[in-house]
Amino acid sequence: MNTVKTYTAAAHAFAALVHAIPETSWEEPGLGDWDLRALVGHTSRSLITVSAYLQHPADRQDVMSPADYYVQIRSYASTAGAAAIIERGRQAGRDLGERPASTVDALVDSVLKDLAGVDDPLIEVIGGLGIRLSDYLPTRVFELAVHGLDIARAADVEFALPAPVLEEATELAARIAVASGQGEAVTSALTGRAALPTPFSVV
Repeated sequence: MNTVKTYTAAAHAFAALVHAIPETSWEEPGLGDWDLRALVGHTSRSLITVSAYLQHPADRQDVMSPADYYVQIRSYASTAGAAAIIERGRQAGRDLGERPASTVDALVDSVLKDLAGVDDPLIEVIGGLGIRLSDYLPTRVFELAVHGLDIARAADVEFALPAPVLEEATELAARIAVASGQGEAVTSALTGRAALPTPFSVV
């Protein structure tokens, strides 16, 4: 699957970025209530969850596309509670241990081995939703790309996303906007017709 190829590029780019983070930056602000360690930990879950969800086949398909995943997950996130999401990121940061870059390298190796030879199974993801692997992986590319940029800004390091990763993430952002009823606003902004409201996010 081309989705595996793009996901592989995103995973390797994330690992390289983590290696570039200065040792003195890990406790610095990351994003929102997360310090940099928690932000990297949260992002690493885009490796962890793929491996985990491959072990949980789904009986039905609830999610029909990557954009549909984000539309449906909004309701789950609203009931899960912000505090729980924040703490999950912090715990993932703690789980990186004393050598975060080495931990991330191991996670990348593990998930890519898990994906090797896999076809396109129905898997059960967060909220008990059933989704095809080929539809779930683009959401993880999106997370690795968006949070990769967040991490680079927070750590003040240079970071260039691989072109296929940036293309897939940008396309998915536009599809999410359309699926969530914000397509006209995004199209108008991208063509210089109108500014987006502040704050604004497709997710």
